[in-house]
Amino acid sequence: MAKSTNTLKKTSPKPNPNPINETILFEHISKIIENRKSHAAVYANREVNLMFWEIGRYINTAILDFKRAPYGKKIFSTLSRKLTERYGKSFQEENLYRMTQFANVFTDAATVKELFTVLSWSHICEIIRVKSEKARIFYAKDARTRHLGIRELRNQISRKAFERTEIANTQLAESSVVPFNVFKDPYLLDILELKENYLEADLEKAIVQGLENFILEFGHGFTFVERQKHMTIDGDDFQLDLLFYHRILRRLVAVELKLGRFKPQYKGQMELYLKWLDKYERKDEENTPIGLILCTEASRSQIELLEMDKAGIAVAEYWTVLPPKNEFEKKIKEILVEAKERLERRKSLPIGEIQKQIEYFIDKPEDEDD
Repeated sequence: MAKSTNTLKKTSPKPNPNPINETILFEHISKIIENRKSHAAVYANREVNLMFWEIGRYINTAILDFKRAPYGKKIFSTLSRKLTERYGKSFQEENLYRMTQFANVFTDAATVKELFTVLSWSHICEIIRVKSEKARIFYAKDARTRHLGIRELRNQISRKAFERTEIANTQLAESSVVPFNVFKDPYLLDILELKENYLEADLEKAIVQGLENFILEFGHGFTFVERQKHMTIDGDDFQLDLLFYHRILRRLVAVELKLGRFKPQYKGQMELYLKWLDKYERKDEENTPIGLILCTEASRSQIELLEMDKAGIAVAEYWTVLPPKNEFEKKIKEILVEAKERLERRKSLPIGEIQKQIEYFIDKPEDEDD
């Protein structure tokens, strides 16, 4: 009789049908940590900025107001010393003074909460040095929206981004197709480092090669689409220099580059391009395309009379060489004053007179351009 045996067979563990990928696990948890850390940083930043604003407001009210300025100056250094001993270097006298400036130029708590939740104290210290209230709000919004670093913010302020945006805005009527605060005038293209006697093709190539710097100068929301956009109309070939898309405005932006002064016939050329883009390139969910003509000299009176903004076209100068600081600031100020004066004149000019001047510039002989 055969001997029966009950032997236990060794079985290997079954493989996990859903094995854990340790790399993915680590990366996912890292993302959670980084996300929460960034949220914590924003919250902490917000509370620090509000704290500094409240301190500045209280100092302004309790010490410096009610004709107590001489007394306030005497105790300012004492207050700073005591706060620094207890709470650290953030309350040194110079920084304490900045807090009073902060509360002095931004008096509304709601505005402070809206503008400065994500900006650092260093950003605020740069912004409160700007003299104009409108400019301060402009730079605060720009830094917040574009997540500008301190160096980039200083660059925008020193290069008068607000004033140049204001100059561009003076071209636009309330009924303008071109939105406000989208373009600047002039554009500072010294960043492209063009050599003397450059051609339009050289400028175009330099812009494409230096897109990151150009878009920082161009403004928020722009993305590059195409260079030398080809169009065929009635068998004729046309080339648009540069085509961008504005993500916030949800519309195509055509850019033409011109050497020399603006000429009235540029308007018709750009209108043709915009009509073509609207018919063949614009998607159903997008808004009507707009255009920007960049010239080395803008001929602003002609541009104003042609009312190009009603056709969705803006014109701006571009400077490839930046003047010395004092000369640059003086020039921008002069252009802004002249632009505002033209705007006031336009408001008071009879419609018939405007039409006469438009017809003059359109029919103007070529030899009068100089």
